[in-house]
Parts: sequence; structure tokens; C-alpha cells
Amino acid sequence: MSTPDDAESLSPLAQRWPRASKFLLSGCAATVAELATFPLDLTKTRLQIQGEAALARLGDGAAESAPYRGMVRTALGIVQEEGFLKLWQGVTPAIYRHIVYSGGRMVTYEHLREVVFGKSEDKHYPLWKSVIGGMMAGVVGQFLANPTDLVKVQMQMEGKRKLEGKPLRFRGVHHAFAKILAEGGIRGLWAGWVPNIQRAALVNMGDLTTYDTVKHYLVLNTPLEDNIVTHGLSSLCSGLVASILGTPADVIKSRIMNQPRDKQGRGLLYKSSTDCLIQAVQGEGFLSLYKGFLPSWLRMVKLGFSCLCFCFYCTYITFRLSIFSLFTPGFWHGSAPKSWFFLSFLFLFSFTSNPFGRLK
Repeated sequence: MSTPDDAESLSPLAQRWPRASKFLLSGCAATVAELATFPLDLTKTRLQIQGEAALARLGDGAAESAPYRGMVRTALGIVQEEGFLKLWQGVTPAIYRHIVYSGGRMVTYEHLREVVFGKSEDKHYPLWKSVIGGMMAGVVGQFLANPTDLVKVQMQMEGKRKLEGKPLRFRGVHHAFAKILAEGGIRGLWAGWVPNIQRAALVNMGDLTTYDTVKHYLVLNTPLEDNIVTHGLSSLCSGLVASILGTPADVIKSRIMNQPRDKQGRGLLYKSSTDCLIQAVQGEGFLSLYKGFLPSWLRMVKLGFSCLCFCFYCTYITFRLSIFSLFTPGFWHGSAPKSWFFLSFLFLFSFTSNPFGRLK
């Protein structure tokens, strides 16, 4: 006769450790999403950095000599001048960042929703609680992931430095972490964290509120039903609002993270995020805060990328059917479970051994 302890030991891992399973599943699924849209992120960062007026104070003529290029010309320029695979330069720390950020945000949000806020008397979860919970979860996740974001931004600019005749700063991802830690200490890994968490809070606020509002409006006031078209239009609008709110903080974040530093790890261009904001507006105009807006918006429209959604869903299902069923009784009986496990292993292997993580 089985005891409750035996029944608990035989239950799937997803039931025994729900938050741990959600952290792992969201991180793995977000990795595929990052691989699919990373060229947009690289293009966005290059646009945000180019034409930086503060470089003139250091006597760097690169900002003046580099012509301004839009999203398409910037992407084509990277392919022509650096090579096609350089569109994924810095993807390894980006994957690390997504695992920490997406996993941390989901676990924090679940905790806030179930323990801190709770549902109302009618078992409904109000919108304002979702917005506040999403903002707080985004801030926590982004703060934890700041070191990986810092390395990602700096590695994304290495190809540009090479074209300008400047020496490369890093030999690879782990060398980047070690060098930043040696020069600036633990504090150096959190450079730019203030505009980073500001962006996370603004993006989550704009995304959650707009998506829910637009979806309800379309369902109640138009012939559209609650289907993929409605979700696509809602995602389009929510991504637009989130980009409008979050792009200025994203520009400030990228510039602070990429600025040259002295031997003690202190920035040579900007004293703070406020100083960076003032210099950008005075030297380049207000619209400089929206450099990289278009690729940022396109990247946020999740349902607009059908392949992205397909990869995200397939990865989630694959890992759920394989890893969390691996230790259940009878898993290895039959060929279907083994096939799922093999497929998930290929996904995991492709992530951990991707060829773009080391600079050439």
C-alpha cells in the first residue's frame, strides 16, 4: 500500500517544485525567442550608440565621421562590413540574461500574485494588481540580470570598435565578466542598473496595461472575437506603447554601459544617468532618446513573429514533456518519450555550444 510520501516522490517535478519548473521552462523558452530576434537587438544597440555627442569631449572623431544609418542600412552594413554571423555577436550573454531575467521575473510575479496580492473575493485578479506585480517583477528580474546585460551591450559594440581601428576589449564572454569584475569590482557589474530597471518597469507597465485594454476594447466594440487576430493587434499596440515609454531609458542604459572607463572602472563620459540624459538632449536633440525605436518596437511585438511564437511554444512543450517527465515511473518505456528527450537535448546542446559566443 502506497503512502503519501511515496505518492509525492512519484509525482512529476513540475508539481513538486512549481516555481523551479517555471523558472527553468521560461528560461529555456525565452532562449529560443532571443535567438530568433537577436539581430534586431544588435541593430537597436548600434543605433542607440552611434552619433554620441559626448565622445567629442574625449577627442574621438568616430562619432563625427560615422554617417547616420537607419535600421535596414545598419543591419546591411553589419553584414557587409563584419559578416552575416556578426548579427549574433553577443548572443551568449544575451541568453544568460534572458534565463536570469525571464526566470526571475516569472517566479517573482507568481509569488506576488499568489502570496502578496492575492485574488479578489470574486476570484478575479484586477488589472491594477497585474500592472504593479508586473512592474515589480520586471524590476527584480532586470536588477538580477544587469551584469549579463552589461556584457551583452559591450560585446555588441566590439565589431564597431574593430572597424574603427580600436583594440577589442574582450576575448570572449567569460573574459568580459572577469575583466569587468577585476577593474570595477562587484559594483562594476551593475553599471547602468538605474536606467535598466527604469526601462523594465516602464516596459512592463505599458505592455500589460495596453495589451489588456486594447484586447477588451476590440472584443467588446468590434466584430473581432478573442482569437489570434485580436491578440496580434493587442500585441502590436502594447509593443508600441512599451517602446515609447521604455526607449529613452534604454538609450541611456546602453550608453552608460558602453562608455569607456578608467582603471578604477569609473565612466569617462557620464557621471550618472541624469548627466547622460542631459548631454544627449543638449548635444543631439530630444529625438536622440528614441534612436533604435523601430527595431525595439518590432522586437516587442511578440505575436507579430509567428516563427518566434512557434519556437517559444515548441520549446516549452518539449522541455515540459521531457525533463519533468524524465524521473516519473515508466518514462523510458516506449519510443515517444525517448524522442522528446532527444529533441530537448538537441535544443539544450545548441544553446550551450553556440558558435557566436567567442569573438574572432
